[in-house]
Amino acid sequence: MTNESSLRPRGTVLVTGVCGRLGKRLVRALHKEANVVGIDRRPFADRPSDVVHEQVDIRRKKLKDVFRAQPIDAIVHLGVMHDPRASATEHHAWNVVGFAKLLEYAAQFKVPKVVVLSSANVYGPQPDNPQFLNEDAPLLGGARFGEIRDLIEVDMLAQSFFWKHPETETVILRPVHILGTVRNAPSNFLRLDPVLTLLGFDPMIQVIHEDDVAHAILCALDRGKRGIFNVAGPDPVPLSRAIKTVGRPTIAVPYTLAKATLKRLWSLRLTSFPAPELDHIRYVCMVDDTRAKETLGFRHAHNLEETLQHVLSEEW
Repeated sequence: MTNESSLRPRGTVLVTGVCGRLGKRLVRALHKEANVVGIDRRPFADRPSDVVHEQVDIRRKKLKDVFRAQPIDAIVHLGVMHDPRASATEHHAWNVVGFAKLLEYAAQFKVPKVVVLSSANVYGPQPDNPQFLNEDAPLLGGARFGEIRDLIEVDMLAQSFFWKHPETETVILRPVHILGTVRNAPSNFLRLDPVLTLLGFDPMIQVIHEDDVAHAILCALDRGKRGIFNVAGPDPVPLSRAIKTVGRPTIAVPYTLAKATLKRLWSLRLTSFPAPELDHIRYVCMVDDTRAKETLGFRHAHNLEETLQHVLSEEW
C-alpha cells in the first residue's frame, strides 16, 4: 500500500523557527502538501500529528543529524531572532553563525531549494528614499538601527550562497511590514492605546497579512523559482489611515521628545518599542513588488482592512 506522505509533491521540507506564530501558520498550510520537519528549540505541543519536530538549536552539531536522517528537498528559514533586548553577541551567534551553519549543511547534503525570509526593513527608512525601492537598492537599514545589521548579514549570506551554489534554487523574500497575531514591532505598534505619532510626519506605509506571507513562501517553494523578491500586500496608505482603520486613538508628539521618552522608558524596561523604530513612522520605505508578481506568481489575498484588523486577533 502506498504511503500517503510519499505522494506529497514538495517532498520533505525543513522549516526553522517553526514554533513562532508565522511558522505555525506556514506549517498548517504546508503539511498538506509536504512532509514537514520543524526545527526549533522551543516546544511545539500543538503541531499537526504528521509534522516532525526536532527540538534543536541550529547552532549545534545535532542539526547535522537531522540532515543525515532523511533527504531534505527544501529548507525554509524563518528562525531569525528579532528580540531587541538580546545582546549583540547573542543576536550574531543565533542569526549569523547559526544561519551560516544551516547553509553549510544545505551545500553538504545537496538540498535542491533554500527559501530565506528576510525583510523589506533591510533597505531602511530614509528621508531621501525614492517612492518605491526595487531588489537592487542598497541595504541601508542598519545605518540607524543596529538590530537590522544581523538581518542584513543574513540576507547577504543568502545572496552569497545563491551565487556560490547555482545548483540550489535559492529564494530570498523581503516582505513589507507583516501584520497579524505575530508579536513584531509593526503589529505591536498598532495595538498601542493610544498610538504614538510624530508631529509633522505621516509617511506612506505598506503592510501584508501574515497568511499572505505564508502563501508567498509556498510560491517560492515551487520548482524553478530563484532570486530576490520584494513581497507586498494591499496598496500603500498613509500611516494615519492605517491607525484609523484599527480604531486606535493617537497622541502626536515632537520627534525629539518621542525619542528621549522612548529611550528613558526602554532603559526602565517599560516599553518594547525601541527608539530607532521611530524612523518607520517618520520616513518612507516602500518597495516595488513587480518581480514577485511576475516571477513567483504571488498575489495577496487579504485587503487592507482585513490585514490591519488582523493585528487585534488573538486566535493563537
